[in-house]
Amino acid sequence: MPTLKEAEQAMKAAVEAVKREFGTVRTGKANPALLDTVRVDAYGTQMPLNQVATVNTPEPTLLVVQPFDQSLIENIEKGIMTADLGLNPANDGNVIRVPVPPLNEERRKEFVKVLHKMAEEGKVSLRHARHKARDTIQDRIKEHEMGEDDGRRQLDEVDKMTQKYSDLMDELLEKKEKEVMSI
Repeated sequence: MPTLKEAEQAMKAAVEAVKREFGTVRTGKANPALLDTVRVDAYGTQMPLNQVATVNTPEPTLLVVQPFDQSLIENIEKGIMTADLGLNPANDGNVIRVPVPPLNEERRKEFVKVLHKMAEEGKVSLRHARHKARDTIQDRIKEHEMGEDDGRRQLDEVDKMTQKYSDLMDELLEKKEKEVMSI
């Protein structure tokens, strides 16, 4: 049964990846995950923000970025500005304050489109895992490593698993969409 376990692991990983990606989408509330996509020029290379600073949310509409190395504060500020998140960081010399403005209706709809795209990419990963598992099972049936009845049961199990994780992804999308669209 390793095929079913491998397929389930791949499907779980796809759902987790979509959850992480959803976390980077703004909802109008400050969330440190908003800055997960920010890259900073540091020490001659592009580094993720979370490797050069800590991000806190002291208020629902404010992120505070505390650099580990004060010499990087301007590079961090520049990285946040160029990340195309619609945020305007303010550098006070010690920390960077990033006010999270409320989203307008047009921006909310753009974010919903982004969410749908992320969910679709996740579903493509699910279908890929399903396809791989089905191919492996069918090959085992052809090579007489597995009986046809067993094979059919496993193929049905793979389809049920795919549907389960697809439904889970739809639930996550619906929940995040409501979160983004609520004012």
